[in-house]
Formats: sequence, structure tokens, C-alpha cells
Amino acid sequence: MAQTRSVFLQGLNSPFGMALVGNELYIANADALLRFPYVTGQAAITAPGTKVMDLPGGPINHHWTKNVIASPDGKFLYVAVGSNSNVGENGMAAEDGRAAIWQVTRATGKARVYATGLRNPVGLAWQPRTGALWTTVNERDELGNDLVPDYMTSVKEGAFYGWPYSYFGQHVDARIQPPRPELVATAVAPDYALGAHTASLGLAFYDATLLPERYQGGAFIGQHGSWNRKPFSGYKVLYVPFANGVPSGSPQDVIAGFLDSNGKAQGRPVGVAVDKAGALLVADDVGNVIWRVTPAP
Repeated sequence: MAQTRSVFLQGLNSPFGMALVGNELYIANADALLRFPYVTGQAAITAPGTKVMDLPGGPINHHWTKNVIASPDGKFLYVAVGSNSNVGENGMAAEDGRAAIWQVTRATGKARVYATGLRNPVGLAWQPRTGALWTTVNERDELGNDLVPDYMTSVKEGAFYGWPYSYFGQHVDARIQPPRPELVATAVAPDYALGAHTASLGLAFYDATLLPERYQGGAFIGQHGSWNRKPFSGYKVLYVPFANGVPSGSPQDVIAGFLDSNGKAQGRPVGVAVDKAGALLVADDVGNVIWRVTPAP
């Protein structure tokens, strides 16, 4: 499995995702996928990066963060690119190459769209039992407190997941004109709902042994939390149990309590990862810390 690590790099334009393959560190920048030389143990990289490919950027650049993950064999990179709007209100020409996951061949740099109709795919992870690529997706706004659910789903090659013409499969969103019924008819329903407006961002499957056995094989999800829902939702780290490679039960709170009694965020989980010892790492962009979760004594 390709490793991911954090190091300091110079000259980046708001990077989000990183993937380490051998001695090559890939950064999913706001407008490009870059490659840097890296030697294990380095805490800083000053060498200039090499552009692997351009990624959709400005001038609108609604969902500007990108993410990247390497395939377990290191042959491919998968890059998540969010939409340029809530529901296509900036025109579909502004969505070219967006709301999609791209596949990049490392050896050649050749890129192609792998899956589409994903409004804002953020978390990327490989399911350890099946080897399938999974993602967490932030869905659309302004349809009320309880629509539309954010979700996690396996990513099928060539699949269309509905955005902006439909949500959660083939539920039509009439706000986008003209409609595309022929596309809606092909829309794939996602595997698992994570609640409306939870801003589910991070995704990590657990295949270590440090945490209790009940977490084995399931998924941890960092929920950044809603800005547009009453009452608020998210602001926690969830665990979703898996069996035979698919979700098998209700979500469970792992870390909560990030909202104080006045509804003010004391922390907002973003990325989640598992370290070499098997502890869960949670990046919190309000507390500006990384939490390390281990079993209680």
C-alpha cells in the first residue's frame, strides 16, 4: 500500500492531498498534480516540483482542494476534483473535468476521467478486503436541512453518480436546466449515506490491530461539520463497520464533543489516517492540531 506523509514544501498553491510512492512524493495542488523527490526521513523539500498534469483550477474555483492516492501497486494515481458550483449554477462549461475522479498512469503521465457525477469527492482509500477504491463525497446544498445526504461509496470505473442532474442515484434535481434524463437513467446510487450537510471529508480503512477488534476492517470518517443546517450536524469522527467488503451496520461515534454549549466549534475533523503503530490520526483545522487516538489504559 502506498504511504502518505506530511513534510514541508516550498512554493505550493494550497496543497491538500499527498501520496508517497517509493522516492516520489505526489502533491494534489489547487491547479496541478506535482511530483517531488523525497528520501525517507526528510522533514523539508526544497527541490522544485515537476508538473505531472494540470488540474481544473480558477478563475471560479469553487471546490479548490484536491486529493490524490496511489494504487497499491504504485502504477496509477487517482485524483479527486470537486465541482465548480453547488448545482451547476455557473454553467456546465465551468465543470469541465470536475466533479470527478481522474486516473493517472505514473509511468507516462497519461490521464483519463475514471468516474464522474461526484459533487465533491474528498476522502480516498482502498478497501482492504476487496481492493476497491472508496471515496467520501460532499453533496449539494439548499434543498433543506435533511437533503442531500453526504455519502461514502465504492468507485466503479466509468460510473456516473448523478451530480448535478440527480442525487443519491436517480432522484432528479429540477434546479439544473436543461435536464439530462438520459444521464440520470445511468446514475449509480452510492453505497452508504453519512447524513445531510455533515461535510464528510477524511476516509481511512482500519486494518491494524492496536485499536479494539470491533474496528477491524471498517472505515473511519472525519466529518468537518455543517455550516448550513439547523441543528448542526457532523463535527465528529465516525466509524462504519464493514463485512465482506461492504458496510454492515449503523455508524458509530468515535470522537465527538467538538461543539460547545453555544454551538461554537472547538475543533473540526478533516483528514484521518492510521499510523504505523495502528493509532488513528485526526487532523483538526480549527484546533490546528493532529489528534492521536489509542486505546484507553
